[in-house]
Amino acid sequence: MSTSLTDHDRALLAGEHGEAPRMAMSILTRMAEVQGAEALLDITQAHIDSALYMGDATLEYAERLAGLGAHVVVPTTLNVAGVDPHDWERWAVPPEWAAKARRQMEAYQGMGCTPSWTCAPYQTEARPEFGQQIAWGESSAIVFANSVLGARTERYPDLLDICAAITGRVPAVGLHLDENRRGRVLFRLGDIPSSLQRDDALYPVLGHWIGSVAGHRVPVLDGFEAAPTEDQLKAMGAAMASSGAVALFHAVGVTPEAPTLDAAFHGGRPSEVIAVTMDLLRSARADLHTAGGDALDMVVLGSPHFSLEEFRTLAPLLEGAERHPDVRFLVTCGRAVKLIAEKAGLLGPLERFGGEVTVDTCILTTPMLAAETRVLMTNSAKYAYYTPGLLRRAMAFGSTVDCVRSAIEGRVTRDDSAWT
Repeated sequence: MSTSLTDHDRALLAGEHGEAPRMAMSILTRMAEVQGAEALLDITQAHIDSALYMGDATLEYAERLAGLGAHVVVPTTLNVAGVDPHDWERWAVPPEWAAKARRQMEAYQGMGCTPSWTCAPYQTEARPEFGQQIAWGESSAIVFANSVLGARTERYPDLLDICAAITGRVPAVGLHLDENRRGRVLFRLGDIPSSLQRDDALYPVLGHWIGSVAGHRVPVLDGFEAAPTEDQLKAMGAAMASSGAVALFHAVGVTPEAPTLDAAFHGGRPSEVIAVTMDLLRSARADLHTAGGDALDMVVLGSPHFSLEEFRTLAPLLEGAERHPDVRFLVTCGRAVKLIAEKAGLLGPLERFGGEVTVDTCILTTPMLAAETRVLMTNSAKYAYYTPGLLRRAMAFGSTVDCVRSAIEGRVTRDDSAWT
């Protein structure tokens, strides 16, 4: 099937607007044909994962586009980079890696992208509105935009996302279209105590289990006794996108495209109905905990990047406490959120505790960990899922309170009472 193009599309493809738009449009139209897209559609903004340095190939691609005069035509934010350009020397990042990562960052900024450097661009002014067609990269950002905000984006991979930003066009496929946004499988929360439903600790575990079961299907969650907060939905969606391939979920009575169960399924029926039980969640929580014993080298929070509300929750837990000298305590966030948190006085307790903040990147995307840092602890299902494979480290998983208590005691400690 050939993709129908507008006169402007063909002009871009012919190089009438320059070599960089021609290159970007040639890649987009080829992908559109592979995906069976009948046409392209306009987008209003983009979020670029390609700015992450992953080796010489990604740097060469960025510098080639920039050298050809590429410039984005829609407001475009940047995902986490391969280095924190401010404080990378405090970590084990090789200088050559840092230099190349910074070159790649500069190339994307040179194309007119906003230097947001966060996997949670919705925490800034870049937050899209309901129904907007956008092109976002990064799995946790994609699922949040689609599900919590009701914007529309496909799963844009590295290198293709910047092509969308340069042309302002994307293939009209997947979650851009109404018919692909309806729920497919129903998860009923019938066995979850209301006390646990109000606890932040539930949502990464619930998301991890749902993602592993749903795969690429659109899950619908029904039975919430109280509306989850935005940060709880963020944690749940990020977990679904990690353990599965979920790019959109509906929570009945909570998310904008699911005011009712019928609306979530577009008037249809689920292909499968699954009961969420405490036994299943306990098993999922155990899967996320790969550390043996209670040894601990570092606590890391902020995947997706920490929000202002999360800093507000963390600050009183740290006030008056003292970090164990053998355990580093790290929070990762976007530079804009750090600035706001600092002005609000929320970083003081973290600094007095002996904790650290890294911006613009995260432990999964930069070689910042020293060889002797072997056991990490987190409250993030995304970190817990990816760390053993990507970083070859053991991961302890617990609540935010568990993480703070463990950093104080110098060993992994978890309160299991809410799960029994």
